Amino acid sequence: MRDLIFPLFFSPQEPVGVEEGLSLEDIEEPEIIADNLEIPWEIVFLSDEEMLVTERPGRVLFIGEDMQEYVIDEVDHIGEGGLLGMDKHPDFEENGYLYIYMTTDDDNRVDRYQFENGEFTRDQTIIDNIPVARFHNGGRIKFGPDGYLYITTGDAQDTALSQERDSLAGKILRITDEGEIPEDNPFDSEIYSYGHRNPQGITWDEEGRLWSTEHGPTARDELNLIEPGKNYGWPEITGDQEAEGMETAVLQSGEDYTWAPSGATFWDGSLFFTGLRGSAIYEARLDGEEVDDFLVHFKEDFGRMRTVSEGPDGMFYVLTNNTDGRGTPGEDDDKIIKINPDIFRVSD
Repeated sequence: MRDLIFPLFFSPQEPVGVEEGLSLEDIEEPEIIADNLEIPWEIVFLSDEEMLVTERPGRVLFIGEDMQEYVIDEVDHIGEGGLLGMDKHPDFEENGYLYIYMTTDDDNRVDRYQFENGEFTRDQTIIDNIPVARFHNGGRIKFGPDGYLYITTGDAQDTALSQERDSLAGKILRITDEGEIPEDNPFDSEIYSYGHRNPQGITWDEEGRLWSTEHGPTARDELNLIEPGKNYGWPEITGDQEAEGMETAVLQSGEDYTWAPSGATFWDGSLFFTGLRGSAIYEARLDGEEVDDFLVHFKEDFGRMRTVSEGPDGMFYVLTNNTDGRGTPGEDDDKIIKINPDIFRVSD
């Protein structure tokens, strides 16, 4: 068992200790897939050797044997806004559709593009009029195991919007690939869950349960188990606070520690998510709907990290974010770092 580095107490489950995980000293030097990137935000895999990456200033990069850059002129890169999440259609091999979350002069929106034979062309807007601000724009999008598109939105610096079900701010949305409302959505609208501050990571476990990472106010960052129609409390409650009719986080960072969590992935019974200010890869080992152990890996080894994704080769790909204006860029930042996830089990 690794040494306990500090205790944090997470309601509603029993206390969970934070354990020191791996550091660079514990592994071979990881492979750098690409470097000198500018605020990379999302990665989508086309094959074992080819991928697309969004850069927040408004570019999509094709990375393969060579690199190709596609500029999206509609993007307004302001504060935390810009070109953010991206996912490919479940039938991408047949239709070439990519879905991209972006900030514009007027709103946050998801547009659909088509990527075929090296050509990158806009198809249509899937959803728009998501409130926009300099900060708290959310921005992660993923197709779920049910084939629907899930979208995280921030409160756009207007906390009251998170509780308003006639606003798309501070929500997790669920729509079809054409932007329509699924019949089984809880409110006959795009809204799947509400009461969120600034969720930036979503993933599903092996039972199909949806989990989300969320930025808290200064500290009290959250890991939430998302259920349709539930209210996750912001701004009325946060962290381990409780209120009738509102959901308390399964795990939270405490009053004095900040994860600033972003992208997440599920692997071998654990939720892995990256920390920006926390500058670590966090691992929450699940026991059903609860967290059994919580580990902090590579603390400050790579600086700020935006997301971790599992590639088709079974490897983890980590996007650093040291050029986002809040970090200290190192040589050749930002980078895509390739890590074999088996290292997280070697010492068990």
